[in-house]
Amino acid sequence: MFGYRVPAPDEAMLISGGRRGLGGAPFRVVTGHGKFVLPIFRKVRFLTLSMCESEVTETCVTRQGISLHVRAVIAFKVGNDHESIINAGQRFLSDQEQMSVLTGRIFAGHLRAIIGSMTVEEIVTERQKLAAEVLDTSKTEMAKIGLIVDSLQIQSIDDGDTGYIDAMSAPHKAAIQRQAQIAQAQATQTAAEAQQEAARKQAEYARQTAVVKAEYSAQVDRAQAQAAQAGPLAQAHAQQEVLAAQTELAQRQAKLRQQQLVAEVVKPAEAEAERVRILAAAEAQRMKIQAEAAASYDRVALDRMLIDQLPQIVKEAAGGLAGANVNVLNGADGLGEIAAGLVSQGLTILDSVRQNLSSQDADGARPSGNRPESKGNGLLQLPTSKEKKSDDGPVDVD
Repeated sequence: MFGYRVPAPDEAMLISGGRRGLGGAPFRVVTGHGKFVLPIFRKVRFLTLSMCESEVTETCVTRQGISLHVRAVIAFKVGNDHESIINAGQRFLSDQEQMSVLTGRIFAGHLRAIIGSMTVEEIVTERQKLAAEVLDTSKTEMAKIGLIVDSLQIQSIDDGDTGYIDAMSAPHKAAIQRQAQIAQAQATQTAAEAQQEAARKQAEYARQTAVVKAEYSAQVDRAQAQAAQAGPLAQAHAQQEVLAAQTELAQRQAKLRQQQLVAEVVKPAEAEAERVRILAAAEAQRMKIQAEAAASYDRVALDRMLIDQLPQIVKEAAGGLAGANVNVLNGADGLGEIAAGLVSQGLTILDSVRQNLSSQDADGARPSGNRPESKGNGLLQLPTSKEKKSDDGPVDVD
């Protein structure tokens, strides 16, 4: 809108002309908002509120009489309150560049005054104290012209060719150099120790590696040796098992052959020997009966007939034994018992016949049922029972 003016955020709008609302001030101050200004009747000017900088380079003399070249930088601005704006506007509105020049001169004077009351050591070691004292002494004077100082920084302090600062720093330099040398020596020693430790660790690692490699190599050699021996050992075990199996088979074959020999040779030979022994016993008994018959004159014919038929009786009994399936419980002794039983049966039959004949002679007659009968071959008939009695007990004959 025509006549409406608005200041920038970092500016103060100063409106002059008219008397209303001034309150004794030469102009009206507007910040942060716009204002309608009557053209021709009012005049508008703008005062910067932004940060300004001023550099001071000054030669100052300390309390010790040592000349120092001091360089400082001041950051300042116009205050935000109306009083500061009015004070600054009255002094710098027409030439705002003068703020930096005037501020530099003010601080130069205060800087010379404060440095003159301090020693070089204090100035060098306590720069912040120097800056704080300069700010405190200049604050009131700066406020009068509407300016405030944000910061003061001492950039450099130089004593020129006097060498005072260098001499002052010499002990510190020497101490620092000494400390640096000590630190360097310690660092060198530490580095050497670290290198030695690293070498020891490398040697230990190499030793452990060699040991592990040797162990691995030994294990591999053992495994290879075991693998090389596995084949022959397995073959030897297999051959040993084969030999054991063959030995067991041979033993079984020998045992079977022995049993076959017993069944085929020994048993028949024992049976034949027993038969021969039975025949011999019968022949001996016959000869005994003949001797007894020769000694007796009674019934010689009958005794001779009985004696002649007794071997035949025993022979028939032995023939039946040879073809029979006899279960012998005690081997050769059992066969002997069987033979003895047969002979005993023959003698029993003979005695029975004699007694019957004797009783027949005594009674004068003999029942026909007790007379011994002969079959077509002229022999007395033996009992037909499958169980024949002997002195030693029954013998089963199939």
